[in-house]
Amino acid sequence: MAHCIVPEAEAILDKEFPVLDKGFVRLVDYMGGDDRIVQSARVSYGAGTKTVREDAALIDYLLRNQHTSPFEQVVLTFHIKMPIFVARQWVRHRTARMNEISGRYSIMKNEFYIPADQDVSIQSTDNKQGRSTEAVSKEFVDSTKHIIEAGQNQAYKDYQELVDSGLAREIARINLPLALYTEIYWQCDLHNLMHFLKLRLDGHAQKEIRDYAQVILDITRKVAPATIASFENHIQKGVSFSQEELQALHCILEGKDNPLTGKKLERFNTKLRDGVQK
Repeated sequence: MAHCIVPEAEAILDKEFPVLDKGFVRLVDYMGGDDRIVQSARVSYGAGTKTVREDAALIDYLLRNQHTSPFEQVVLTFHIKMPIFVARQWVRHRTARMNEISGRYSIMKNEFYIPADQDVSIQSTDNKQGRSTEAVSKEFVDSTKHIIEAGQNQAYKDYQELVDSGLAREIARINLPLALYTEIYWQCDLHNLMHFLKLRLDGHAQKEIRDYAQVILDITRKVAPATIASFENHIQKGVSFSQEELQALHCILEGKDNPLTGKKLERFNTKLRDGVQK
């Protein structure tokens, strides 16, 4: 196989793309691109055996039919700076390789995430793990941010005093809050990266990690544009149906009553609505 160089990816190597108030995503390295996927699928000896259009059609076929192993040939390595509470969600994706800055060896920086005004929201009444879209007053926003920032400042002041006293760094760090920024190197193959993007771009994911996922998506598009176009069409903006739901669709198309009831009907209608919105 020929070594794959993607000019669009080369152009953004080591460039910092800002996320949130102090975070960033940086593409450190990549191995392969759309050409590598095509080569792997065809077990080819090099690029140029087919047209770009035919290559894109092959990639679309592979993704649509869940032939995933060729996508594992492409690997991306990112340097990411994020709040610890985002990192705790990130590590649930166990199919990647990750190395994080250690507070046992390093003095942690006085850098904490403070949400933007529009991201300060009350608890949702119909989503136990999410925030409401209901508008809040400026007084509520200002008060909330003041409490958050004051707590961060006090926590870091205490941390500095403990470090200066000679206490071991691994103990001094334990009261630092989840808003503290951390940094990781994260390496993932394209198949598992698309699974990460599917989950973390979804509207049910926390807003802060969605911001990072969007930047990851935009960077990955530079490395493998045909793959990301297919991903958006079939996975991110597509909707899957169960056997029962497909039967219900057939009934609707034939002018018959929908056989689904109760929660099943509710989930079916939600999928139809989400599919149209996507």
